[in-house]
Amino acid sequence: MESEFLKNTSLISYSKKEFEKSCYTSVSDVKLTNKTNSTEWVNTYGNKYRDLFKSVVVNNNLDDFLLKLFMDDEHPNKVILLDDLFFVSTRILKTDSKSLDSEQMWFIVSSGFLWSIQEQEGDYFNWIRERLEGNKGIVRRKKTDYLLFLILESIVDNYEEAYQKNADLSADKLNSINIKPTPEFTSLVEKRKQELFNFKKAALGLKDTIIKLEKIEIKNFDVKYFSELKEQANNLVSNIDFELQELESKINLIFSIQGHRLNEVMKTLTILSVIFIPLTFLAGIYGMNFENIPELKMKYGYFILLGIMVLITIVSIWYFKRKKWF
Repeated sequence: MESEFLKNTSLISYSKKEFEKSCYTSVSDVKLTNKTNSTEWVNTYGNKYRDLFKSVVVNNNLDDFLLKLFMDDEHPNKVILLDDLFFVSTRILKTDSKSLDSEQMWFIVSSGFLWSIQEQEGDYFNWIRERLEGNKGIVRRKKTDYLLFLILESIVDNYEEAYQKNADLSADKLNSINIKPTPEFTSLVEKRKQELFNFKKAALGLKDTIIKLEKIEIKNFDVKYFSELKEQANNLVSNIDFELQELESKINLIFSIQGHRLNEVMKTLTILSVIFIPLTFLAGIYGMNFENIPELKMKYGYFILLGIMVLITIVSIWYFKRKKWF
């Protein structure tokens, strides 16, 4: 278990003039301290190494409340201020998955180090590692506050890109011109709504985490960066809500079309029924087997009855047209 943990754990140590990327050879080598001039980013893929996490906490004399936090299998979105550091737990949407699965991420952050623990291997942070290695921008001149900002910004940007990509695909399939009251179209709308609900849940969770981070107060940790992230999350949630309203309008339009078609069918059937009711009545009268029906002896009785039926039909149609019933 220890060798697997070490294999899935990496260290990036950086300062304004220096950069070093390395791995650990033993758990005792994992040093998390604020006493160095460099900033350290420790990243672990996999949250199943609970006992080893405890060893790291004990070896580095970190707040022992972390031991309890590591014992919990599931954390809601939370930010907990501890002794000279804080613990962040958030659930991240895996946008590269068609089913939009999620994973839990933990951050243990102090002014001199950031330990990120991801449930699954793979992330969206390679561009941050490249900027650190190539000394691009201001990231090497900043501390863990800016590093955490970049990590969360990467997550928000990934949400926005994935949302926009799916929105463009759905716009072609769910174009208002193509609205059809069919089970297939309704299924596409409901599928898109479910995707949006997943995006909204993730975005709201991340927004809640960012709001809590804005209230953190520890030495040498500046929270000014997170206000921009909150605005990005707000914009994403607003876009999702707007599209959800559009989809709801399309569903209502489908129901309106179905109702209109049903009304047209019922109106046609009703008009036909009204036309044929008197004809059926006359046919029923002269279809009775009584001997004393005077009209039966008339030479032109059959043609007269047909003429009356035609006249009733013409008058009925004229009346319906005058009333603009069809």
